Amino acid sequence: MSTTAEARVYVEEGFLWDEQRAYLFDIDGTLMRHRDRVHIDAFFESVRGVMGRELALDGVTLSGNTDPGILRDAFELASVEDSAWRPHREDVLKAMGEHVAGRRAEMLWSLMPGVVEMLAYLEQKGALLGVATGNVERIGWIKIENAGLRSWFRFGGFCDRFEARADMIAHAAEQARGILRSTGGGAEATVCVIGDTPRDIEAARANGLPTIAVATGRSSFDELMEHRPAVCTTTLGALLQASDVTVKAANHVS
Repeated sequence: MSTTAEARVYVEEGFLWDEQRAYLFDIDGTLMRHRDRVHIDAFFESVRGVMGRELALDGVTLSGNTDPGILRDAFELASVEDSAWRPHREDVLKAMGEHVAGRRAEMLWSLMPGVVEMLAYLEQKGALLGVATGNVERIGWIKIENAGLRSWFRFGGFCDRFEARADMIAHAAEQARGILRSTGGGAEATVCVIGDTPRDIEAARANGLPTIAVATGRSSFDELMEHRPAVCTTTLGALLQASDVTVKAANHVS
């Protein structure tokens, strides 16, 4: 996680970051962080329960990955053939959701700076807000619900069917455009991804989408800037302050 106290903000010239029609928010490292091992333990317990084998995550990149992508990378590093684990993939992912649901009261989360203010600001601008995360759906919504953020989001893009983050982003963006089309605004709908890792930026770019990169995860402001996001900020709160915007008081009930 970036720990610099200095507020830094970059906005690409000509990019109107707060005039997009829809925003896709990553969860972990962007909206919140967790100080527990519930989600991580779900990988170990589910593989053990479904497949009767131990899983190792040493050497696997977790940040910016997807739940099924983490499984794929772990088995690949362990030299386990696809034919030995892919038939169990759906059962493992389902078991992971059940594990997290059973331990949701143990989850210790904290919101990142400026999250509620940003959600309130974008909503008052008339934007459509959605989730786009590497979590499977059941786990993603549990995190959002626990943090009291569920009422802000109209839809979610999850990785139950997508190992590649770019594929999940494509699906989430199409959901956003579909909702906007149903209200007469989908033909030229602009969709923006908000995330904390280089993988968020790359997945958005693969779909022709801009990214607001926020250095509240494991990547620093400078590391994120190397990937040329449309916007880069130390926190969402810093972006609001630098833009000198007025945020109406949030009055959401989750």
